[in-house]
Amino acid sequence: MMSQIQLIRVDNRLVHGQVGMTWSSALNIDAIVVVDEEVVYNVFSQKLMASIAKAANLDIAFYTIEDFVTTFQKQKDTKKIFVIVKNIQTVRKLYEKGIRFPKINIGNIHYERGRYPLNKKMYLTETDVQDLNYLNEVGNTIFYQDVPGTMTEKIELLDFEKLKRR
Repeated sequence: MMSQIQLIRVDNRLVHGQVGMTWSSALNIDAIVVVDEEVVYNVFSQKLMASIAKAANLDIAFYTIEDFVTTFQKQKDTKKIFVIVKNIQTVRKLYEKGIRFPKINIGNIHYERGRYPLNKKMYLTETDVQDLNYLNEVGNTIFYQDVPGTMTEKIELLDFEKLKRR
């Protein structure tokens, strides 16, 4: 039996207080796993995130996509893990490499140029829309939710042109 992914969350802030406290207790997890190509080499960011995880009595680990896939497929423990990534592209890459998730939660994706609002906290690029549509088409449940207990918004197939006109 390998580790069980309870949820994968896209949040461009990665691990912050909200994630450490509210999500971890709602999911009843043992560990947070951050999959990100940059943070894995940023000791300062890791220390900040580790202090948040420690305050929630959780283990935390940092991986590149390749290292996570390799490690996850070899692991024999039954830890319940919460995977956090910075962007939708990472979710798609993990899926294409054989990683499966019970649900995909989209949290905060802040505004920047070339991004259009799906809601007040979620701004998408054309690539984001293509990747979400792909993940939807292959059967994933995708939803937006800021924190547990708040309203969820199921994300169905999206039309980028309509999004741009919002």
